[in-house]
Amino acid sequence: MPEILDGAIRRAVVIGNGFAGAENQCIGLVRALGFSNRHFLFRVTRPRGGINRWLQWLPVSIHKKLDSIIRIICGKSRFQTPHKIGLSNVLEADARHIAMMARETFHKDGPLLVVASGRDTISVASSIKRLAPENVFLVQVILFTYSLLSLEAYVTSCKCDDSLLLKYFFVIAIAALCMLLSNSLRCPTQIQHPRFHLNRFDLVITPRHDYYPLTPHAQRQIPWFLRRWVTPWEPPGRNVALTVGALHQADSNALRAAASAWHDELATLPKPLLVVNVGGPSGNCPYGVDLANKLVVMLQNVLWSCGSIRISFSRRTPEKISKILVKAFATNPKVQIWDGEGPNPHMGHLAWADAFVITADSVSMLSEACSTGKPVYVIGAELCTWKFADFQNSLQKQGVARPFTGRENITESWSYPPLNDTSEAASQVIAALARRGWTIHA
Repeated sequence: MPEILDGAIRRAVVIGNGFAGAENQCIGLVRALGFSNRHFLFRVTRPRGGINRWLQWLPVSIHKKLDSIIRIICGKSRFQTPHKIGLSNVLEADARHIAMMARETFHKDGPLLVVASGRDTISVASSIKRLAPENVFLVQVILFTYSLLSLEAYVTSCKCDDSLLLKYFFVIAIAALCMLLSNSLRCPTQIQHPRFHLNRFDLVITPRHDYYPLTPHAQRQIPWFLRRWVTPWEPPGRNVALTVGALHQADSNALRAAASAWHDELATLPKPLLVVNVGGPSGNCPYGVDLANKLVVMLQNVLWSCGSIRISFSRRTPEKISKILVKAFATNPKVQIWDGEGPNPHMGHLAWADAFVITADSVSMLSEACSTGKPVYVIGAELCTWKFADFQNSLQKQGVARPFTGRENITESWSYPPLNDTSEAASQVIAALARRGWTIHA
């Protein structure tokens, strides 16, 4: 058997969950480590649509088994929507296959870097580490906090007839039984959240606000009988690297490429260019048409100081919110609205904008904008609760974002030390590798 040449990592495996917010963090990290063209993407997917939105707290393997039962009981009716997520040519993550690849190629290609993000990937990623502990370096990007209250909130807000609710609760009861059986029989299924232990991973990368539940203020908000369900349970250990926001792909090389690609469309726009990114309400950052109407008034108030405004909506933006902004600005010659058709201008906006206005719900969009060093204004931060409020407070304390008031003069720029979470996380990976005697192959 040939000797290992240098113990250098030459390739990476990314394990995603089909959601851009999670997968972009992994890909951003492997890019920062120099694996732009040397990584493979696998996915862990689960059934989606209909009642499945209530079952996201289940382990993926149990959820898939339960999905088969639901189809038998309910048929392919309004309980279900076809399961389509991601690209069809992305392989489903198989822990045994990836671990075997790591073992068989170890002496030729060195250790395998595995980077995973999202709760659904925890079981597969930790299984790879367990099956090939001497051949794999596992990095997990985690968002911790989980609570059963989200299920209760959804049920109470749902408009369903009694018979439909009875079926839903029957299915949930089956799910609970499946979880009890999986624990009592000690089957290989991993109850991923919140009962996972961070010592399964070589390195965990997570935002600092995910440790908000440990603060005295947060503890006072959690009923004592629910505290065991809310993670994390203890302060970060040596294998935990904390960031301010989310990792992403908007590094200097990506922004230079985007500036070139979008030059013809964006470079000629009158300055200053204000980019407005609208996300969508979430359980911990709820808003509706009131905030949209408020945003319209504020933008009209600052329009005089803008050369041009570009408005973009995310896939999570409710139609009732986007319609308000479209109706208000569709005929304004200073304002352009991306309608979702054609190439997504998001990276071009990051490269060419002079300032940003962003809704408070999106940690990813805020993290990307705050890495540019350009003025970032946030609307709706006062509506955020729990760890999202803690994140907003941290941005304002560091001076990287300010509340949007509608009284700003966009021609008056301001600056700050940009967030550099992705690069700093990459440095933490390199340092952790060095402790094992491994390096990144140049």
